[in-house]
Amino acid sequence: MSRKPPLIRLENISKSFGKVHANRNVSLEITEGKILALLGENGAGKSTLMSILAGQLQPDSGAVYLNGEPVEFSTTEKAISAGIGMVYQHFKLVDAMTVAENIFLGHKGGFWLKKKDMYRAVEELADEYGMKVNPGARISDLSMGEKQQVEILKLLHRKSTVLIFDEPTAVLTPNEADNLFATMKIMVKRGKGIVFISHKLEEVMAAADDIAILRRGVI
Repeated sequence: MSRKPPLIRLENISKSFGKVHANRNVSLEITEGKILALLGENGAGKSTLMSILAGQLQPDSGAVYLNGEPVEFSTTEKAISAGIGMVYQHFKLVDAMTVAENIFLGHKGGFWLKKKDMYRAVEELADEYGMKVNPGARISDLSMGEKQQVEILKLLHRKSTVLIFDEPTAVLTPNEADNLFATMKIMVKRGKGIVFISHKLEEVMAAADDIAILRRGVI
C-alpha cells in the first residue's frame, strides 16, 4: 500500500540575500492532521522559508510539492488558491469594515450576498472551529485576539488546508492563547496541516506533533 504524500513537501530549498544564506537546502514536510513547530533564533531563516511557501518570495533553488505534485507559488494569490494560508503577526484587516466584510473581501461573489447570509456564514464557520466573533463588529473595536480570529476565519473561508502561524501568541493574553490552541486542535482534527513558528518552548511542547529546528538556515 503506497504512503499518502504529505500536504506539502519542501525539497532542498535555498534562498540568499546577497551574501546572507537565509535557507540552505532545507527539506520539510507538512502533514495532514498534524501541527509542525518551526523553531530557531531570530535570523535562522524561519520567516524566509514560510514566505517562500506563502508565495511572497521565490527560492533560488529547490522545489515545492503539493500533495505529491510539483508547484510554483509565484504570487501569494497562487498560494492562497492552492490552500496555503498565513496568519501574520501584523494583521491585514480593514479597520473601518466589519468582521463579515473582511472575511468576504476579495472573495469571488462575496459582496453579492445579503448581509444576513454573510453573517450566518461567518457564525457557522466560527462555531465549527470553536471561535466566538460578532460578524457585525467593526475591526477597529476588536481586541488583538479577536482580530487574529478574523484572520484565521478569512483563511478557513478560503478553504485553506495548510495554515502557517508566525509567532501567533506574541500579541495574545494567556486566555486568548488557550483559545487559539483549542482552535488549532479542531483544525487538525478536520485534516488541516499547521506550521507553528514560536520561541516559547512550553507552548511548543504542549501543542506540536513534530518539531523542526532551523539554525543558520539549515534544519
